[in-house]
Amino acid sequence: MFEQYFQERAKTRDIMLMTHVVIGYPSFEASLDIVQSMVEAGVDLMELQIPFSEPVADGPVIVRANQRALAAGATVERCLRFAEDVTAKFEIPFLFMSYYNILYQYGVSRFIERCRELRVRGTIVPDLPPEEGQEYLSAADQNGVCPVFIFTPNTNQERLNYLGEHARGLVYCVARRGVTGSDTQFSDDLGEYLARCRQATRLPLAVGFGVKSRQDVDFLKGKAEIAVIGSQTIRLVDEQGVSAVSGFIRSLR
Repeated sequence: MFEQYFQERAKTRDIMLMTHVVIGYPSFEASLDIVQSMVEAGVDLMELQIPFSEPVADGPVIVRANQRALAAGATVERCLRFAEDVTAKFEIPFLFMSYYNILYQYGVSRFIERCRELRVRGTIVPDLPPEEGQEYLSAADQNGVCPVFIFTPNTNQERLNYLGEHARGLVYCVARRGVTGSDTQFSDDLGEYLARCRQATRLPLAVGFGVKSRQDVDFLKGKAEIAVIGSQTIRLVDEQGVSAVSGFIRSLR
């Protein structure tokens, strides 16, 4: 799955970068340009979000991007074709991020099979807990697709351990309570929380929600393997256009 890739990357990276793209925002053509800019700037893996009308884990920046992508004609099938294009063109691993209703309407097993066919390496479904996802977990195991689960600061240790048992590939650690896009305090409290996360799994920890600068990324070194940058790149696209993405990603190292 991801293990060999992460081991190789760790030889030359003190922390990896994972970025987030809302497929179809601000357009499908621009989305492809954004992916290319990020890959050329040195990101190590990437989330591709399939737009959904009610993205409950996301803040206003990503919610707006979802809405605009849907209004411009984004469909699940078109997003799958987009993923097929980028996995063929770029060598880094890609993951799908979306919500359970997308999988349910498409057919859970069928969706995971498509992930394998498209060479999408993992899936992040924030509103699907393991105890309600037996078909999802079984299909993921059969197709070699990593189900990525989410740790949060208010999750107790027993629950962290349970989620860690079912996760594959990596674990997504939410850096604070709430939704994406707000400020995060990179402090001792965050360090203590990540130490609890480390006790619950041997998988790489990917930390997101509020990572905006090189200082934030540097704080995570030694505490996690992956820094996740989401809302900030969408803000840049909104304010400065696609051309601003590459320089921002390079500045994080």
